[in-house]
Amino acid sequence: MRKRESRNFVLPLFVVFAAAMLVMAILSVQFSVAIFFVELVISLAALAAVIIWIVNLKKFVSAVLTSSSKRIFKDEARTIDDLGVPAVVLGPYNEILAANVLFTEDLCGGEDPLGDNIKKYLSGEDANSVFGNNGTDTSYKGRWYIAFGVRHEYGAVVYFIDDNQYKLNSDEYLESRPVVGIVAFDNKDELERETDNSEAIQVTVAVETEIVKWVAQTNGFYKKISGGRYFVVMEERDIHRFVDEKFRLLDDIRTIKINDRLNATVSVGLGRGGDTFKENEQWARQALDMALGRGGDQVAIKKGDSYQFFGGMSKGIEKRDKVRTRVIASTLTTHINNSSNVIIMGHRFSDLDSVGSCIGMWSAVVKGLHKNGYILLNRQQTLAKPLVSSVEKAGLEGIFRTEDEALPLIDDHTLLIIVDTHNPNFLESKAVYEKCSRVVVIDHHRMMVNHIDKALVFYHEPYASSASEMTAELIQYLGHESLSRLESEALLAGIMLDTKNFVLRTGVRTFEAAAYLKSKGADTVEVKRLFSNSIDTYKVKYKLVSEAEIFNFCAIASAEEDIPDIRIASAQAADELLGIENVKASFVMYKTGKTTNISARSLGDLNVQVIMEQLGGGGHQTMAACQLENTGIAEAREKLVSIISELDVNKDD
Repeated sequence: MRKRESRNFVLPLFVVFAAAMLVMAILSVQFSVAIFFVELVISLAALAAVIIWIVNLKKFVSAVLTSSSKRIFKDEARTIDDLGVPAVVLGPYNEILAANVLFTEDLCGGEDPLGDNIKKYLSGEDANSVFGNNGTDTSYKGRWYIAFGVRHEYGAVVYFIDDNQYKLNSDEYLESRPVVGIVAFDNKDELERETDNSEAIQVTVAVETEIVKWVAQTNGFYKKISGGRYFVVMEERDIHRFVDEKFRLLDDIRTIKINDRLNATVSVGLGRGGDTFKENEQWARQALDMALGRGGDQVAIKKGDSYQFFGGMSKGIEKRDKVRTRVIASTLTTHINNSSNVIIMGHRFSDLDSVGSCIGMWSAVVKGLHKNGYILLNRQQTLAKPLVSSVEKAGLEGIFRTEDEALPLIDDHTLLIIVDTHNPNFLESKAVYEKCSRVVVIDHHRMMVNHIDKALVFYHEPYASSASEMTAELIQYLGHESLSRLESEALLAGIMLDTKNFVLRTGVRTFEAAAYLKSKGADTVEVKRLFSNSIDTYKVKYKLVSEAEIFNFCAIASAEEDIPDIRIASAQAADELLGIENVKASFVMYKTGKTTNISARSLGDLNVQVIMEQLGGGGHQTMAACQLENTGIAEAREKLVSIISELDVNKDD
C-alpha cells in the first residue's frame, strides 16, 4: 500500500513542478535568453532527480514488500510454489503480495509482479469474478487461462490454469460446426414463362454462377437439386462473415435482369446449431418455408426455436397459377361438409378486409355448401362499422356472434376458419381458437415466427393483395352462385382497403378478383360509402398529418390525447403521409389505455414489416403495426427513431 501511496503523492507533485518550470521558462525567454537557459537546465536537473528518486523508491518499496511478503506469507509462498500452476497471494485490496515462479515466468516474463493489482492479469474488469464456483476465463498476452480464487482472513490466493490449447480446440470445434442451407430461385417459373428458352437458360446460369461464387468463399460445397433449388453445406465461421455483410448474395442476385423488367431473386434457408446433420437439414427447410412465406428475396436462419432474417426488400412476384387455389378449395369443401357448424373470425380491431373476407366466406359456407355458419365479431372494436351496419340492415344481423355466444356453439366437429391473420396473438378471440380442434387459416400477411401451426389447411399467399382477394378466388370454386351484391361489395371493399384503391400490391389476379366481384353486382359507389368518415375523424386525421415530422425519409406523427376513432384516423393519416415528397414510410402513434399503438405504411421502398417486428409487431411489406404495452408515446418514439436511424435509406432509391 505504501508503494501506491508514494506514487499517488509524488506523481501529481512532479506534474505540477514540471508544468511550473515550463511556464517560467516560456515567460522568461521573452526577457532574457540567458535566464531561459538557466531555468531550462534547472528544470531538466530537477526532472532527472525526481525520476531517479522515483526509480529508487520503487526498488526500495519492492524490496521491502518482497522481503516482508516472504517472511509474512512464507507458508502461502511455499504452498503456491508446490501447486504446479501459476499462483499469487493477494492482499485486502487485491494487490499481489506473493507470486510463485510459474506465475512470474509464464505471465510476467520474469518481471516482479509484487504490488500489481490482480486486475492487470484478468481480461474482465471485475476481479471478484475469480472467486465464483467456476472461476473466470481470462486471456493474458495471447494465452487463455481459467483463474480460480480462494479467500482467507488476510487476503486471497488466486491460481491460473492454462487451458489455451483447450480453448483453441473448442473455438475451432465451434467454428467448424456444419450449417445446412437450401437456396431457392424465387421467380424461376416466371422467368421460364415470360422469356424464350435461350434467355431463360442465360439467366439461370447467371444465378447459378453467383451461388457458386458465394459458396466458393467457404470450405463448403453445393449441389443442385430439382425445381431451381440448391443444397448447401458450409461451416459456422462462414455464417458469421455472411451475417456481418448482411448476405450480399441477395444484392448480387438482384442485379440479374429478366427481360430488362424483372430482377432475379433467391431465398435462402439455413439451419445451424443442431445436434445432427438431419436436424440442421430440417431446420433449413423450415427456414426456407419461412423466407418464402415472408415474400422471398431474403435469408432466414433457424437455430432452435429462434429465427434471424436478412433482406426481404423486394415486392415479390405474383403467382398467376390458380391450381393451388383450386386444390385448397376442394380440400376446404371436404372439411366444411364434414363439420357440424363453421365459425369464421379475423383479427382484433377488424378492418374492411378482415370483415369483408369473413362475410364472403360465410356466404360460401351457408349459401353455397348449406352449412350453419357464424362470424365472430367484437362490434365495439371493429373498424368496419359501416359495413357491419349495412349487413345488419339487409336482414343478416344473425350472422354476427360475440365470443360468449360463439363458445357454446363449439363441439368436436366445429370448423374454425381464420382469415386475414395467422398469428394466434392477434385473433378476435383466442378462447374460441383454443377450444376448436379443427382450424383453417386463410391469410396474405408475410409469415411471422409465431404462427398457427395446427391448421388442417394453411392457405398462405404473401403475394396476394388481401384476404378478400384470396376469399373471392376460393368462392369461385366453393359455390359462386351464392354470392350476393352486398357480399360482393364487402369483398371489394376489403381489396380496395389493402391496395389503397388498387395502387399497392396490385397484380393481375387482384383485378381478376375485382372483375369477378363486379360481375356479381358490386357497386363501386356503395363501396366508396363504406370508407366515409365523420367530420371529427377527418379533422383528427389532418391534425396528425400537419404535425408530423420527417426523420431519415420517414414521417412520424403522434396523438397524445385519447381521441374517438383514433385507430381509423391514424391508419388514414399514415396513408396520407406517404403522399409527401421524399417520404418513404410513415408511422403514426397513439395511446389506448397503457398501450402505445403504431400504424406503419410504405410504398414498398422500405419494408415496414421488418421494422414493426423489431418492436414485437408484424404485418406486410407496405402495411404493418405493433402494440407496445406499458409504454408511453415518448418512449415508443425513442425506440422507433432508434430503429429508423439505422436504416440505409437513399433519397433516390
